[in-house]
Amino acid sequence: MMPEFVSSLLERILNVFTSEMINIPAIQPIVDRLMEIPLVNLIVAFLLWKPIFHIVFFPGLVGIMLVLLWIVYFERKLTARVQWRVGPKEVSRRTGGILQTLADGMRYFFQEAIVHRGADKFYFMQFPLLSFLPVLLPILFIPAGGSYGIDTPYAIPIAVALISLIPVFIMGMGWASNNKFAFIGTVREAFLYVAYELPFILAVASMLLIYQTPNPFEIVAKQTIPGIFLNPIAFLVFLITTLIATGRLPFDIAEADQEIAFGPYVEYSGILFGLVMTVPYEKLYILSMLMTLLFFGGWNGPYIAPLGEFSYVLWFYIKTFVIVSVIALARSIYARYRLDQTLRLGWSILFSLSLISLLISAGWAAW
Repeated sequence: MMPEFVSSLLERILNVFTSEMINIPAIQPIVDRLMEIPLVNLIVAFLLWKPIFHIVFFPGLVGIMLVLLWIVYFERKLTARVQWRVGPKEVSRRTGGILQTLADGMRYFFQEAIVHRGADKFYFMQFPLLSFLPVLLPILFIPAGGSYGIDTPYAIPIAVALISLIPVFIMGMGWASNNKFAFIGTVREAFLYVAYELPFILAVASMLLIYQTPNPFEIVAKQTIPGIFLNPIAFLVFLITTLIATGRLPFDIAEADQEIAFGPYVEYSGILFGLVMTVPYEKLYILSMLMTLLFFGGWNGPYIAPLGEFSYVLWFYIKTFVIVSVIALARSIYARYRLDQTLRLGWSILFSLSLISLLISAGWAAW
């Protein structure tokens, strides 16, 4: 028998979890049975508690892992098909190379992580781990229908502020490497950062001006017409700055392997390289969620009765998944820009377009 105060404490905790459990009718009979078992009911309620479900499952860690497993494989196969060349097929030839991503992961896990003599060992080891903070924290503030981590009316500005911190950690990796190629990549990253960040923020501000609120729930509720049609210029700026911010071709200038041997990440190997390699993909996932929220109606979609509240989460995730996959196409059809070309693009064309988008939004708001 548990002491009375422990039993009372567990009951209070259970009440907190059950008050905000995500409702999925398809699995509700199983959940009801598990909720009758002591302690098991606490675990089930904890996992289905909306903030935990949001962070751990969708669109959180499980969602990110599914995107990572898909996008690396899809990007390779798509590029091979578009450019008429052989893609990855030596691993699991009969399945079209679907195990290539898993093979790469195994290699990263078991390969030796070397810290060279000239590196600042403490920061060299810490920055790849710390870089996940500004990548994962925005998920807390970007809701997906009934699933949310932290409910705040200022979710969009907070998410944008956290995303803007990512280049700081990338530059830190290059500095800690104490390598001239890493240093060049770090300087390029800094140049790109100041070139795309202002147009990116202005594009987001343009959409917030149209919706008259930074609250994501109100933004989605007001999108009877998707935001891409309300301000296509802001969408264009957001899309191009997303490509630059995530180092996607044609803007993989900071880590251009033909020129500076993978830039800020050149000295990383093993699991450390596996971590830093996934950061741009995770950043792409976060920015795609933000794009879904601002321009594609967020979680708006047909209600699926067996899924209940999860149907809105599913629509939000599907839209984000499609955006990530479409952006991968840019790798296949564009050649790399030079640094001066990208800086000119950011400071002249994108900045001018972002100001135009702001004027368009001001017109919508006045109208």
